Parts: sequence; C-alpha cells; structure tokens
Amino acid sequence: MSLKEKLTAEGLDVRRRDRAEAVEFVADLGPGTDASVDVVGDTVIVVSDDEQYEITGVDGASASITNGVLTIDVEADR
Repeated sequence: MSLKEKLTAEGLDVRRRDRAEAVEFVADLGPGTDASVDVVGDTVIVVSDDEQYEITGVDGASASITNGVLTIDVEADR
C-alpha cells in the first residue's frame, strides 16, 4: 500500500507532489487543529486532538505540521 493510500485509509484527504529530491505528501487536518507529528524509525505518528494515526513503512521520512497542515517528505527513490 502506498503512503497516500495509507493516509487516505486514516480518513485524511492527501495530495502528492513529486519533486526532484523528494516526494511530498500534504494533508490539511483542519483549522484550529491542535496536532503534533513525530517520526520514529519507519513510522510517522500524528496526534490530532483526541485522535492518533500511525503510518508504518515510511523509511527516510521527515514530517512537520504548520497551521494544521501535515507535510511528509520521503526521499524520491522510495
């Protein structure tokens, strides 16, 4: 299952952007969302209000949340 499919399965509306050095996945968690994200090994963990999403199998990812927008960058060859 692709990362986009995994995020969609968690109920997130996701966009994918292909760049030269990375693939970027972006999901809007909604206005006023109190959320945090962390990457542990090959797992991206998103905690939003009273929900938690764990997306596994994402080697070499970096992730951030700004103003309720989740961004996950994965090296282009993955």
